[in-house]
Amino acid sequence: MIIFRPLDLNDQQHLVTALNNNLVTQYLSSQIPRPYSNEDAKWFIETGSQENAMVQAITYHGHFCGVIGIYLKQNEYAHAAELGYWLAPEFWQKGIATKAVTKFCDLVFSETSVFRIYNPVSSPNHASIRVMQKAGFNLEGIHKMAVYQNEQYCDEHVYALIKNSKR
Repeated sequence: MIIFRPLDLNDQQHLVTALNNNLVTQYLSSQIPRPYSNEDAKWFIETGSQENAMVQAITYHGHFCGVIGIYLKQNEYAHAAELGYWLAPEFWQKGIATKAVTKFCDLVFSETSVFRIYNPVSSPNHASIRVMQKAGFNLEGIHKMAVYQNEQYCDEHVYALIKNSKR
């Protein structure tokens, strides 16, 4: 069973372990410090996850397995939010990411004024592309060679889900 809860300082070591694993971070934002320290985790739990964001720990059968969140936009984009998520590798290929994304988006739509949730996914990230498809997101476009990640240029696939759209 997947349950969301606020991050707390007990999650600090989980964050440090996962975010120092290249398999987890290879497609995440380069804004995430590398190496990822206890101080980075503490800051994210206490401050970063609260700044124009709605961020939750993902638990699976009571075990911390990752983080999911939306990052809110402003002004004319105030009803759109960018989705971000990651799971620790031991929780991969169990359907957890798809279920978490689906459940979290339903929560966001029911508890906020967000009308559009989008997720830019770099082309080599086949697992997240599949999660977006299975969670009912629509491919809105592909930005050619828009991302420089892992010492290569790659396309960015922009997936979006609109409130009340059929999945």
